[in-house]
Amino acid sequence: MRLPHFAALLRTFYVFSNLTRVRATAPAQQALRQNSLSSGYLAAMPFASLFGSSSNSKMSYPDQRTPDEWRAVLSKEQFRILRDKGTEAPGSHKFDKFFSEKGVYTCAGCNAPLYKANHKFKSGCGWPAYFDNIPGAVTRHTDRTWGMSRTEIVCTNCGGHLGHVFKGEGYPTPTDERHCVNGVSLNFAPDDPVVDKTAESSKDSKA
Repeated sequence: MRLPHFAALLRTFYVFSNLTRVRATAPAQQALRQNSLSSGYLAAMPFASLFGSSSNSKMSYPDQRTPDEWRAVLSKEQFRILRDKGTEAPGSHKFDKFFSEKGVYTCAGCNAPLYKANHKFKSGCGWPAYFDNIPGAVTRHTDRTWGMSRTEIVCTNCGGHLGHVFKGEGYPTPTDERHCVNGVSLNFAPDDPVVDKTAESSKDSKA
């Protein structure tokens, strides 16, 4: 059965993690005391969020770039989320309410295809939601942060943090799963590189 206030619970965790875990500069700390509930300020602050660390730090991935190499190609926000396992503010990314009949969502770090456009559905949670992923594109790990056991999802090719997957919430989807993904972790390609690659392979085999 779906939890009726799950999105509100996620937002509560988001605010709580900002208020308790951020290490800000002195001016920022003063601003926080003056207006700790400022949504704009909270959304811009880095923090170890409910999309926290997990056991995948010891895993090995095909894309073995170093932190410095990732910093050279990612924005600060992309690095914070993909490599440091942060999260964006709920409802802040355009992909939350973006839908397309075709196309593929790819990893913002390594461009590996992750989700097809028809995997996406409206969940109302504040983050882009998908009921399935391209086979083999997403790897799952147990995340025991926040005193609970959850399932973290990362890009299989580079280990970039995507978010978490939740099951049994009652959404009318084929899998009854919700991949709750940071929009910052994704790019969108209106064409389908997965289908295009398959077609090219088929042509080559016939040649």
